[in-house]
Amino acid sequence: MTAAFFRGRRRRAAAATGAVTFALVALSACDKPTPLTTVTVGTSEVHSQAACYDGKAGIDEKDFGDCLQGDGKTIKATVDDNIHFGVDPKIAKKGWTIVVGSQRGLGKSTKTYRTVPAGTILQASRTGEVKVSIVMFGDGKTYGVWNYTLKDNS
Repeated sequence: MTAAFFRGRRRRAAAATGAVTFALVALSACDKPTPLTTVTVGTSEVHSQAACYDGKAGIDEKDFGDCLQGDGKTIKATVDDNIHFGVDPKIAKKGWTIVVGSQRGLGKSTKTYRTVPAGTILQASRTGEVKVSIVMFGDGKTYGVWNYTLKDNS
C-alpha cells in the first residue's frame, strides 16, 4: 500500500510540473500589454494602450510620423476646462511630452501627471477637434506614442 502511495504522489508531482511548464510556455508566447496613459477632463476619463511602443530599442524614426497619425480615443472639453494627462511610471522614468496636432510638444516631463488648460490645446483646432499624442522619449530615441482626439464641446 505504501508503494502505491508513492507512485501516486510522483504522478501528481509530474503532472503539476508539466502543467506549470505548459503555463510558462503559453505565457511567454503572449505579447505584454503596453503601459497605459490616461486623459481626464472633469469627470470624463479615457485610457489607451500605445499606438506604437518599443520600450527597449525605441521606435524606428521612419515610423514615428505614422505612429502620430494613428487613431485614438476621443474626449470632449471646453476652452475653460483643464485637461489632466496621466502616464505609467515606466513612461515618466524615461520622459514624455504632449504633442498637439503632430506639430509641437509642450515640454518634457518626468512626472506621472500633468495638467494643461484645454484652451492651450484647442487653439490649434480649426475643425472643432485636435489630435493630441503622448510621446515617450529619452536618450535621443522615441519609445512610445499614445494618441487621443480632443473635441471642442463649447
